[in-house]
Amino acid sequence: MNGSTTSNRARANRSLIGAAVLLATLPAAAQAQVVGVNAAVHNKVSIRSNAAKTSRPAVLKDRVALNDEVQTQANSQLRVLLLDKSDFTVGANARVTIDRFVYDPARGTRSMGATVARGAFRFMSGRSSGAGSTGSTIKTPIASIGIRGTMVEGTVGAEAVRIAALEPAVGPGVRSDPATASLIILRGPGPNQQGNSRPGAIDVQFGNRLITLDRPMQALYLPGAGMAPIGPFTVSPSALSDVQILINPALAGKLSIAAALLGAARQGGSTGSGGGKAPSSGGNGGSSGGQLAKTGRFPLLAALGPLGAIIGVIVATQGSDTPASR
Repeated sequence: MNGSTTSNRARANRSLIGAAVLLATLPAAAQAQVVGVNAAVHNKVSIRSNAAKTSRPAVLKDRVALNDEVQTQANSQLRVLLLDKSDFTVGANARVTIDRFVYDPARGTRSMGATVARGAFRFMSGRSSGAGSTGSTIKTPIASIGIRGTMVEGTVGAEAVRIAALEPAVGPGVRSDPATASLIILRGPGPNQQGNSRPGAIDVQFGNRLITLDRPMQALYLPGAGMAPIGPFTVSPSALSDVQILINPALAGKLSIAAALLGAARQGGSTGSGGGKAPSSGGNGGSSGGQLAKTGRFPLLAALGPLGAIIGVIVATQGSDTPASR
């Protein structure tokens, strides 16, 4: 009996040791809810899990879990593709945490919550296939952005102050808090967009005020806690480009090409295509700018994608600065 008892105890101990080893390897996977995957990593990006004391470098195709804290350095970016096909991009000098995620494809229910402590970001809602909840929220240090099926961009901190100071609707004289100031931009989709996405909007809760942005390219500037909000106003192409570079540093090279195109367009505008009249823009400069990106006259604009359309708008509106030749 003693030998049998000893043998049984040995087997039990081995089982307990094996179970302990197994449990030691599972807690992170068992407790951390996976919310998405790294779809793009640019330059220096680190991720720290909720339980870890140290950060690890972000790796392409690695899983992202609930409450993981993402930190990016200058000229860096992380793009996360969430399980519901939403797209969340973290730009330069950012600290961001996804702290809420609910997704039930059977019921069409999806909900995401993130906190942006600083830096630039872009969130594009996944397409809804049901009648369930699709509400997502992004919090900055001073505001909460409720997202209703659309794309929103923004930046928090000193870069928000710098960009807003150059906007005619804001100006350099506005007192701002460089630690918490938030610039928020509704990018779309608009009412005429194609596909099965619906026109969206964002509701910004700032103090005791609720401010709705429901048209693409509307922006809102929040200088700091307790300070008066400015907007909604139409964001300028230059401010939009600045935000784009923060979100996607690789655009800086493309913008240098765009600047050269813009310079060439301005020079060509003084003589026109045949040495006659300069191209006019008038009130439909936006639509003319969109056409420029599609024509053979400026083929590189089409290669720049959405940025080309932005530059096209700038190019089209430059005609009003140059008197037509008589």
